[in-house]
Amino acid sequence: MRENIALRPALPADAPALAALFRASVEVLAQEDYSEAQVEAWAALADDEAAFAKKLADELTIVATVGSEIAGFASLKGADHLDMLYVHPAHIRRGVGTGLCDAMEKLAGARRAASLTADVSDCAHAFFAARKYEAQKRNMVFLGDEVLGNTTMTKKLASAPEKIQ
Repeated sequence: MRENIALRPALPADAPALAALFRASVEVLAQEDYSEAQVEAWAALADDEAAFAKKLADELTIVATVGSEIAGFASLKGADHLDMLYVHPAHIRRGVGTGLCDAMEKLAGARRAASLTADVSDCAHAFFAARKYEAQKRNMVFLGDEVLGNTTMTKKLASAPEKIQ
C-alpha cells in the first residue's frame, strides 16, 4: 500500500521527533542484521539531541510526512553523499523510503552531482541495490566498543542540467 506522502524541509523544531524516529528505525529494522549491542550503539547516536539536531541542520535534510505524522527523513551531505535515510517502522514498504530517495537523487542532480554515494547498512542493502546503486567497498564503523559493517554504494545520476546563461 502506497501512502500519500508529502515532503518538506526539516525544521529545527523537528529534531526531537527525528531523533526518536531514527532510534525506532534502527532498533526495529536493524535487528536481523546486527547484534543487540550493535543496534544499541547505533541507536545511541541520537541520544545527544543537540548534536543530532546540528547534524541535521548542517546538511540538506527533508522530512516525509503522512498526514500530520513524520514518517521518515533523509539528508544530503554536500552535493553527492546521501548521509541519512530513515523510515519509521510503521511506514516501511509503503513508498516513504522511495519518495525520500527519489528526492535526494533529484537534489543531488540539481547540485550537478554525476553520482550519489551512500554508506548503506546491511538492512538497507537490498533497497539500494534495487534502485541501481552499485557496491563499491565494505566498511567498518566503530561506535564505542562495537563495530558495524556497511557498504559504500554509488548510483550514476542522469545528466546534470545544462547551465543557463
